[in-house]
Amino acid sequence: MSGPSAPEARRAASPPDRRSSPDPVTPVTPVTPVDPAGAEAEQGLDPEQLAAVLAPLGPVCILAGAGTGKTRTITHRIAHMVSEREVGAGQILAVTFTNRAAGELRGRLRVMGVDGVQARTFHAAALRQLGYFWPSVAGAALPRLEKSRIPLMAKAANRVRLRPDRAELRDLTSEVEWAKASMVAPADYVRHAAAHGRESSFAPDVVARLYEAYEEVKSEAGVLDFDDLLLLTAAVVEEHGWVATELRARYRHFVVDEYQDVNPLQQRVLDAWLGDRDSLCVVGDANQTIYSFTGATARHLVEFPRRFPAATVVRLVRDYRSTPQVVALANRLLDGAAPPGPPAPDARGASGRLVAMRPRGPEPVWLESDSEPEEAAAVARRIRGLLGTGVPASEIAVLYRINAQSEAYETALGRAEIPYLVRGGEKFFERPEVTGAVRMLRAALRSAETDRPGGLTDVVADVLSSLGWRPGSPPAGPGADRERWENLAALHRLAVDLEARQPEADLAVFAADLAERAAHQHTPTVQGVTLASLHAAKGLEWDAVFLVGLVDGMLPIVHAQTDEQLAEERRLLYVGVTRARVHLTLSWALARAEGARRSRRPSRFLDEPRRAAEASRGGSSAARSAAARAEPGAAGPGRGRARSRSSVLCRVCGRPLAGAEARVGRCEACPGGPVDGELFERLRAWRARRAKEQGAPAFVVLTDATLRLIAERRPSTVAELVALPGIGQSKLDRYGEDVLALVTGRPPVG
Repeated sequence: MSGPSAPEARRAASPPDRRSSPDPVTPVTPVTPVDPAGAEAEQGLDPEQLAAVLAPLGPVCILAGAGTGKTRTITHRIAHMVSEREVGAGQILAVTFTNRAAGELRGRLRVMGVDGVQARTFHAAALRQLGYFWPSVAGAALPRLEKSRIPLMAKAANRVRLRPDRAELRDLTSEVEWAKASMVAPADYVRHAAAHGRESSFAPDVVARLYEAYEEVKSEAGVLDFDDLLLLTAAVVEEHGWVATELRARYRHFVVDEYQDVNPLQQRVLDAWLGDRDSLCVVGDANQTIYSFTGATARHLVEFPRRFPAATVVRLVRDYRSTPQVVALANRLLDGAAPPGPPAPDARGASGRLVAMRPRGPEPVWLESDSEPEEAAAVARRIRGLLGTGVPASEIAVLYRINAQSEAYETALGRAEIPYLVRGGEKFFERPEVTGAVRMLRAALRSAETDRPGGLTDVVADVLSSLGWRPGSPPAGPGADRERWENLAALHRLAVDLEARQPEADLAVFAADLAERAAHQHTPTVQGVTLASLHAAKGLEWDAVFLVGLVDGMLPIVHAQTDEQLAEERRLLYVGVTRARVHLTLSWALARAEGARRSRRPSRFLDEPRRAAEASRGGSSAARSAAARAEPGAAGPGRGRARSRSSVLCRVCGRPLAGAEARVGRCEACPGGPVDGELFERLRAWRARRAKEQGAPAFVVLTDATLRLIAERRPSTVAELVALPGIGQSKLDRYGEDVLALVTGRPPVG
């Protein structure tokens, strides 16, 4: 600590008179008669979720795999504590890692009739508490919080005669953030950096001098950074007994989400809040530990049962998010990587494998291209195909290892006139059109303009129209006009949702809702394909996910050398896979530029899953090539070409095929299997009916060659069907169930 931290935090050892002071947190609320933990809460909970909900007060460790309903479990446990255990809602502090997660938790509890629970990020909770206690502890107002470290770091660099460029400055800033989160002082940085294998743009001793200069610059400016909030909170609670007494009387029960991401500084704050009590419920998944570079460690989660021998440990393994095909691929990735930390069977289980609960879906698609531009174009074509089948743009994501990869996909989606949003850019409520709209809504609230016909939705639409927004079709193309329209449309949808929940809501209620969302950065959904890094995608999910750029050197990243670094890179891919609900595409390019030598190797993490996928399709080269080239909606703007390394081979003699022979999968001269004539005619009759319904030629549904191949091979599973030439993702989604039903003699669904 430096500047306005440790010395001032040690002042005022005796407690001041608190009787007339404002409450630091929401007052303890009386127990309200809610019944979320009775018939309502327990309805629909699986046995493991119910066990977590009903676990006694005290230490509870919920090991929640991806998609296993951890937020549902947390909210029902909190509600059960309030309704059945006579715990005051205001005595519970739920800590999350993002404002979005905190907002979702508050919203769900509100719907369940549980108000008063504090759900905040570590930093938001610390800022709230310091704002209340600091004036009495230090005799002065809390110093200003500096939201960006970069300007301070630039001054510190100048002080130690460094001239880092922008990228180096960001790297140095991240390194100081890691040191502070790990509670490493400048004098100890060199030793700890070596012990943890830290790499930076500059030598460790140079970083240590810069770190010390940064603390000096910050102290002279009289400001705090985000880590100082946690350092000061811990110091105030640890060093002032009256603060600890008052705070612990207010918060008696704690819930921590994403516990595998807690860093040593956050754990210190949590320990200060907790004191010698043990009413702590933690939720996490060691297999999703992907932030160790920031100081996060799964050790606290893994060792929880050792710290609290009486802890209740519950494992959630039923995946309600993803199809069995996606879950199977995720499990194969887990098979190759042990979770981090020392062995602790009680906290990790045998393997952490997920059990899929959703109906079957399409197989993951393996997409290989010759170059990065061709890969991006191929992904854009597949996205166009998904949009054509009714998948909303907001339910599609393109995820990559580093942010620099987004440019190729921005270009490809722009050429295809597909709207997109780059996650990690300007915050929603800070965008000019959004701030302007909010100002207009507040102005309308202050005037008599709200006395107009229609409900809240109509009033908001009328106000937004003064900014040039109109409901209906957005502007063509993905440019600035389209993004502006989508942002205003998102505000309008918030009004629609609020009016649906509260029909009597007016503009004042809507303005208050927007203010709360802005304060907690609880942003609405904006229509457009999401482009994001794998790290930024943590905690999110989409119907369709494209994992792109999967080559060695990118994933795993080139500087991942140790076993633990490589294991974390594998976990990063696992996190990406488990973001997908239904459609999953894994793609890579064999060269960076068009025409360059194709020398890249697909990510080593894909080796075993690809072998398993080939085995499930019969291992034929034709099937592998068909899967690699399956591209729904290939026609359209921005069309590119994605090719497999090998051509389609005859499944009988192995000769390369082209044209009609490639579509059938064998040479014309090679013998095929016997064709089921009756099945062939049933398929033709069904095709004629579907073509008539669609007003399209019969071959648009499926060609004669494909029907004949189906009648010859008689596929009985989705994996066998998608392995046939002529059955791409679009055909599978539209006709797969019908075809499989006809093969087994059942009537088609459609």
